[in-house]
Amino acid sequence: MGEKDYVLGIGELAVSARPEAVLKTFGLGSCVALVLFDTDNRVGGMVHVALPDSTLHDPQRVQAVSPGYYADTAIEALVQHMGRLRGGNRKGLHACLVGGASVLPNSRRFFIGKRNVEALRHGLDRRSIPIRSEDTGGAISRTVFLDVATGCVTVFSPGRSSRTIVL
Repeated sequence: MGEKDYVLGIGELAVSARPEAVLKTFGLGSCVALVLFDTDNRVGGMVHVALPDSTLHDPQRVQAVSPGYYADTAIEALVQHMGRLRGGNRKGLHACLVGGASVLPNSRRFFIGKRNVEALRHGLDRRSIPIRSEDTGGAISRTVFLDVATGCVTVFSPGRSSRTIVL
């Protein structure tokens, strides 16, 4: 990995306007990577969301984790961070959702992946941010890369060809 790579863990977010930057997150199961890209200003952002709703958890715990951990707080946090590089304008943002699978037996019982995707869709719709593409659901893990120079999102999964999405 290069020095311009940003590797996101669970609940983390990153934004960049540097053309050499690549934002990455690995091994998405029920978690979802929300990727936002501004084609006019060439600014990209990614957040690794773990759970759909912060209001179902102890407020002290919610304060202790990153706002990227929950779908309901992640979108606004990512938009605000990107706004610092974009001048606060929300127009021109496009989204991509990756992940939200049911990879473990218990995950099918609680539908965390599906609920994460639905919460992100709802939050993006409320903010009038269009979803350009999704690679969600199923029972496979995913790794996702955003190339800030091109706006291309590449998704890797075991046992299938990589997929590239242009935002």
